[in-house]
Amino acid sequence: MVRTANKNKIKESLSDRIFNVVNVTLLILLVIACFYPFWHVICASFSKPSLFMSHSGVLLKPVGFSLASYKKVFENSSIWRGYLNTLYYVVVGTALNIVMTVIGAYFLSRKNIPGQKAITIFIMFTMYFSGGMIPAFLNIQSLGLYNTRAALILPSAINTFNLIVMRTAMASVDDSLEESARLDGASHITILVKIILPLTRATVAVLVLYYGVAHWNSWFPAMIYIEDKSKEPLQLVLRQILIVNDMSEMGIGEDQELISETIKHATIVVSTVPILCLYPFLQKYFTKGMMIGAVKG
Repeated sequence: MVRTANKNKIKESLSDRIFNVVNVTLLILLVIACFYPFWHVICASFSKPSLFMSHSGVLLKPVGFSLASYKKVFENSSIWRGYLNTLYYVVVGTALNIVMTVIGAYFLSRKNIPGQKAITIFIMFTMYFSGGMIPAFLNIQSLGLYNTRAALILPSAINTFNLIVMRTAMASVDDSLEESARLDGASHITILVKIILPLTRATVAVLVLYYGVAHWNSWFPAMIYIEDKSKEPLQLVLRQILIVNDMSEMGIGEDQELISETIKHATIVVSTVPILCLYPFLQKYFTKGMMIGAVKG
């Protein structure tokens, strides 16, 4: 059997081998191009400020290992305040997102709802057209949400794309399961919690990742709707440090040895690493969840 299999094995032609070599080479270069900027930031954050500023060329390892930049970052009270605020927005916002998305998707996935297609088209219309920034701001202000934490959570309670993905995943569940549950007297809540959600947990996990990353990276709504610095998320604090170059709370002016560039790199690492920790736990659901939500439309 083994000999027969070996004889029937098709040998790769020269053109196939050349293609594989070129393909692998290009992929390796692409990985390096994507990974090196992040590695550069890590090395710079652990470098000694004075040596880093005088270094030129490619940075493959820290120049004079130093934790001075991280010390300054963690001594900054605004960083810790931004962390706590962002964690609040991520946890509360993602929980609300998932609840609203699951409820909306369950409604849209039912086949006996009158006007279902019209409602779906109306919802999808919001993916391409919006009221604009000024009407949104006036709406937030008229609702009394300006300068409140709710202004960063309630307006983004549902993402239309994620809602469609979840609806498609729920619609792919076999109808016979729901019919059997109804014969046993199950309510809509029972069907949703005990049948639909367990079968679509991969999609739910992917949406948790999507919503969590969106809340973690969000800074523009906070810049518009939040005046109180005690409510600012981490990304807005990071923007102040990187773009506005606000180093006043870190005492850079008084410490001539510590260069602000290494602090910027350390701040980027501190703000990026926590969200990266989510991927290993949700990676196994990523491909499966997206495929379930995209196969049937």
